[in-house]
Amino acid sequence: MHKLLTFHNEKLLRQALTHRSYVNEHPGEAEQNERLEFLGDAILNFLSGEYLYKRHPEKEEDELTRRRSALVDEKQLAKFAIEVGLDFRMRLGQGAIRDGGFQNPNLLSSTFEAVLGAYYLDNNSNIEVVRTIVEPLFDSVSEKIVVSRSNVDSKNRFQEWVQSSGNTNPPKYVTKQIGGQSHTPVFESDVFEVVNGVEILRGTGQGRNKKEAEKDAAENALAKLKKRGL
Repeated sequence: MHKLLTFHNEKLLRQALTHRSYVNEHPGEAEQNERLEFLGDAILNFLSGEYLYKRHPEKEEDELTRRRSALVDEKQLAKFAIEVGLDFRMRLGQGAIRDGGFQNPNLLSSTFEAVLGAYYLDNNSNIEVVRTIVEPLFDSVSEKIVVSRSNVDSKNRFQEWVQSSGNTNPPKYVTKQIGGQSHTPVFESDVFEVVNGVEILRGTGQGRNKKEAEKDAAENALAKLKKRGL
């Protein structure tokens, strides 16, 4: 059994493995794992950021941010979840299981974050203990894979999400200068998903030029979608 599944408090691990679909079908179950997922996500972002900061002193902020996004994206976290043996230990409702929940990247990645948050609490909020768990996982990811994923523009990734939902309309960006001087302007961009002629605001971003603002808006939209499990 992987060390990440070894707990002093088994109830905490049980909660981390419990998806809300299971609680919906078992009203007597105490808690699902979304609060732990929130905590694990924060811990993972810190540790991955520190990991990349130390290993790539030559990289600037933008590149480090892209690499962090690639290192802890949904697809990669799902692989980590399977690697440590979380897949068939997830506690899912029957509907989620029928829909292929044990292989669902979103459920796998969310559960991994929840278990990580629970492991942190189970070890008296000792970040060093968690670091010994996640750094070997980070080390296992090929540099080639990280670079390849980090080079995928956030605007392209958001458009891919829109298309995956069956929407053939491209995202709409509304971008304008909101401040700054002529030589140091500040732009703001809103990105909308257009569904049946209706514009749905998905994200907002800012940047030093239109391109940066639109990219930031797409990243904001993707982050919101992840939080909603979409």
